[in-house]
Amino acid sequence: MEITKDLSFVGMIANASVVVQVILALLLLVSLMSWWHIFMKMFSIRRAYKQSDNFEREFWSSSDLNAIYQSASSGRHETGSMERIFESGFREFMKLKRQPGMENGAVMEGTRRAMRATYQREMDTLEANLPFLATVGSVSPYVGLFGTVWGIMNAFRGLANVAQATLAHVAPGIAEALIATAIGLFAAIPAVVAYNRYSHEVDRLASRFDSFMEELSNVLQRQAGRS
Repeated sequence: MEITKDLSFVGMIANASVVVQVILALLLLVSLMSWWHIFMKMFSIRRAYKQSDNFEREFWSSSDLNAIYQSASSGRHETGSMERIFESGFREFMKLKRQPGMENGAVMEGTRRAMRATYQREMDTLEANLPFLATVGSVSPYVGLFGTVWGIMNAFRGLANVAQATLAHVAPGIAEALIATAIGLFAAIPAVVAYNRYSHEVDRLASRFDSFMEELSNVLQRQAGRS
């Protein structure tokens, strides 16, 4: 291995072994992808909160469920997760109520199943790319560590042709190798922080959707009992 005196960041990367350079390129690519998903997930969760707030405000300020359903299903605006849960549940409720001989218990069971199916689809969308962030956060340090071990191994192999090994001979190679660990941590830390943060936010939305489904079920059950 060629021992270099250039200890600048770019110089160390340029003089690193091919394996270490490949690992650094991979970690950089993964880091850029994770940052993209971090920002996209931030926007999608903010949008989900805003849409849920707007729909809950509309839902509890109106006593006409048919009007709310018509607004949700008209396609005049972008519907949020909670609105789509309401739409699927109310549509199933009205369809089952029109069937002759249908008991209220069966109507409500079908309504809950419809809402639960939509709820699961919405949660799958909200949780998209979170496993990728978790993988980046858990694997990147080990990938960087592999690059470091490989670089240090090459640094010591390069000392075989040196009559008298000194710190000046081994320090540049080790410094080059440690860059891999640094880049691995640079990729992992934001991914771990974002995963923990967004998982918590998704869980909060899930609890909010669950509460709404229970409240809507109670409203529809009272409506079914009056008809």
